[in-house]
Amino acid sequence: MPKYRDGDSRSDRRSGPYDGSNKQKHRSRDRDRSDDRRKHRRRSDDLEPCSTFDDMKLKPDLLKGIYAYGFEKPSAIQQRAIRPIVRGRDVIAQSQSGTGKTAVFSISTLQLLDETSREVQALVLSPTRELAEQSQRVIQSLGDFMNVNCHACIGGKSLGQDLKELERGGVQVISGTPGRVYDLIRRNALRMTQLKVMVLDEADEMLNRGFKEQIYDIYRFLPVGCQVVLMSATLPASVLEMTQKFMSDPIQILVKRDELTLEGIRQFFISVEKEEWKFDTLCDLYDTLTITQAVIFCNTRQKVDWLAEKMKENQFTVSAIHGDMDQDTRDKVMDDFRSGTSRVLIATDLWGRGIDVQQVSLVICYDLPSNRELYIHRIGRSGRFGRKGVAINFVRKEDVRLLRDIEQFYSTQIDEMPADVGDLL
Repeated sequence: MPKYRDGDSRSDRRSGPYDGSNKQKHRSRDRDRSDDRRKHRRRSDDLEPCSTFDDMKLKPDLLKGIYAYGFEKPSAIQQRAIRPIVRGRDVIAQSQSGTGKTAVFSISTLQLLDETSREVQALVLSPTRELAEQSQRVIQSLGDFMNVNCHACIGGKSLGQDLKELERGGVQVISGTPGRVYDLIRRNALRMTQLKVMVLDEADEMLNRGFKEQIYDIYRFLPVGCQVVLMSATLPASVLEMTQKFMSDPIQILVKRDELTLEGIRQFFISVEKEEWKFDTLCDLYDTLTITQAVIFCNTRQKVDWLAEKMKENQFTVSAIHGDMDQDTRDKVMDDFRSGTSRVLIATDLWGRGIDVQQVSLVICYDLPSNRELYIHRIGRSGRFGRKGVAINFVRKEDVRLLRDIEQFYSTQIDEMPADVGDLL
């Protein structure tokens, strides 16, 4: 049974042997670690931007993978966050969608790995299966010239395959969802004793009520001294407060709320008198615009199914994805959308977090999001990595207040859609 990290006040939730001498030893090691970090904190160059990947002093084979993947210059968040993580610091990194947060933890994790070890050294947790699989693909691709194996452990896929892969050994990075990862830990199939870093991707969602307990359960198995990294587009104060429980003197790389408006994405609204008018408005848009690829967001799974069926009845080619679909169906839908076989995807907010399809040029909010912090995740699906994109919001009379609230929250302006919107795509 691995030793638990000190600092978990919920001792009743521990299992296995745990005595006072162990606790004292953990405290001593934590104190040493904190002392080291206080010394390290005086080094101001931790947060100085590093303008090229070459200047980051990364492994040569990792650099080859970065350039082969198509990166040329690090984004703003990559310039500021990679070096502190590589140097062993706990990091809270916030940056707008589409700016390369996945590459931040992927590059940092690959740099930290001991390629000669066959043990699991890094754990990346994601709120959705699709996002966990995407992270696995990015890590594996960036590490293409390294001796690295990254495996995705997610619900909906074969547990037996995960057990077989871990039993065989040689998996250094796990990208997974909390439920499957915790199940594997409890079965003692996923051993955490050599873990160097745990990454929480889309931390705001991970630490919301639905995932909080699972994160705590997994956290208690981390070895003392394990790094914790949080990545997200939004970090509410409640989340930052909670990180105090399981992060050690973290560096906070945050953007101010008034900097969160998405550069390169033009935002518009269309007034629709009634809910029933939305469909005709969507059909008019569909006929008018030349769309490379688009995502249409609805607030419920039922609405996604209804809208997809309605569009197909009217001879429009669309696909749909939501959490009620089985994993094979979701995988097929995403593969078709990534390949361009499907050009328009109707989705719930499941898809709004982190799924990266570079060709998306248009996002339509058929329903305004119920939570204003979801807005940035939705419209961030267009305009990835500096490309131009357009976001169009359907707004009923009763939605006007919510629209103004979103504008105020992000210090942005959402204009009424002009007649020439097609020229912007």
